[in-house]
Amino acid sequence: MISFEDIIAAAKRIEGKVLRTPVVPSQALSKATGANVILKLENLQTVGSFKERGAANKLALLSSRERAHGVIAVSAGNHAQGVARHANLLDIDAVIVMPRFTPLGKVMSTRNFGAKVLLEGDNFAESLEFAQTLQARDGRTFIHPYDDPAIIAGQGTCALELFEDAGEIDTLIIPIGGGGFLSGCAVAARAMRPDITLIGVQVEHYDSLRQFPGPATHPSGGATIAEGIAVFQIGQKTDAIIRKLVDQVLVVSECAIENAITLLAEGAHQVSEGAGAASLAALLSYPELFQNKKVAFPISGGNIDSRILANTLLRAMLRDGRILHLTLEIPDRPGVLADISTMIGKAGGNILEVSHQRLFAAPSVQAAELEIMVETRDIEHADQITKVLAEKYLVRRL
Repeated sequence: MISFEDIIAAAKRIEGKVLRTPVVPSQALSKATGANVILKLENLQTVGSFKERGAANKLALLSSRERAHGVIAVSAGNHAQGVARHANLLDIDAVIVMPRFTPLGKVMSTRNFGAKVLLEGDNFAESLEFAQTLQARDGRTFIHPYDDPAIIAGQGTCALELFEDAGEIDTLIIPIGGGGFLSGCAVAARAMRPDITLIGVQVEHYDSLRQFPGPATHPSGGATIAEGIAVFQIGQKTDAIIRKLVDQVLVVSECAIENAITLLAEGAHQVSEGAGAASLAALLSYPELFQNKKVAFPISGGNIDSRILANTLLRAMLRDGRILHLTLEIPDRPGVLADISTMIGKAGGNILEVSHQRLFAAPSVQAAELEIMVETRDIEHADQITKVLAEKYLVRRL
């Protein structure tokens, strides 16, 4: 296990190379959760994630011989960018292996930081196997994304800053992918605030610690918006630290993470990726654990694809009634669309999208099907508009 002194040394080593990110309270999140919420804004790092802390520390510790032979890493995004940026700053040749289906934005960002990117494998495990073969052939130093003492110590500097800036905290919540972030923060937390409650968060389908403190399980995997913590099994070193220092592990749903991304954007005015919103998702999913407590968590990353962010916000608005999605069976005659538009406008709704089907969707040749999306104030307003339309037309709410 790394020591608190390792984290202090890492903080000195990376000072001036990574941002000391702000620690801010959030009234909006406190009101929404019933806790006193403190945020650590790691989404403001140059690469948009805490990951460059560990990368900066690990690369700074390489010998001159290791630097000369270059480094190699495997990542679908944030670790890749952290290694690429700090290798570039130290004039170290870097190769990053990424799964073939990594979002193009993350691939381009990694290349823009100066690394050579190889797209190999359909998932992290296949990319890792390829990278290990390449590493053995070329003699490069492998920069592990989480199961390395130098990486863990570097990630722990986030908690070191948080406790120095935020004062007394009751609970610290950290997302779990491979476990490096939680491990490093746990070591710092236990040294600086021994009585603090430490909670890790995993997303469903990548919840190997769902029986914590029991044995790890084998999750099912699958698509997730929290790809930054989509890791089947945490590391051996990180597992040992987490089992010794962490109090509890919570599992959150995809829907909870989408809602957390939306609340961070609208309430805290912060852009977060799925993994970065996992801690808030835990607060929203298990509010009874955090009532009236001073709770801190990092927005661990902000690298979310613009299209995914837009779709997430729209899906959340649809769930909470701010977007109303209806189909109406209407008579196929002039003036009906104008009538419906007038009814919605008088009720205070804003029409976003209309699809009018005459030929195939309608049950009769004398009828048409209208699919319409309306922006509303809230669920009560959506109910009111639906009721108004249903007085005159056959309405189905989607």
